[in-house]
Amino acid sequence: MAAISYESALAMAESLSHEEQLRLIEELRTRASEGAAPVPQHSIMELRGLGKEIWQGIDAQEYVNQERASWNG
Repeated sequence: MAAISYESALAMAESLSHEEQLRLIEELRTRASEGAAPVPQHSIMELRGLGKEIWQGIDAQEYVNQERASWNG
């Protein structure tokens, strides 16, 4: 099969009916995703402990009390 330019392919696709364009889009999406690497799945648990060094040396209850006091002005 001879290679064609992107512009030529686009012009050919524009000459298709709406239904054929949708079919072409789906076929191209399927073919493109076949060679793609799988999307890694992540867990919220990966964030566990992130930023814990910020809170070292801070008493949690004291911090909450100070925050609550600041709400009242």
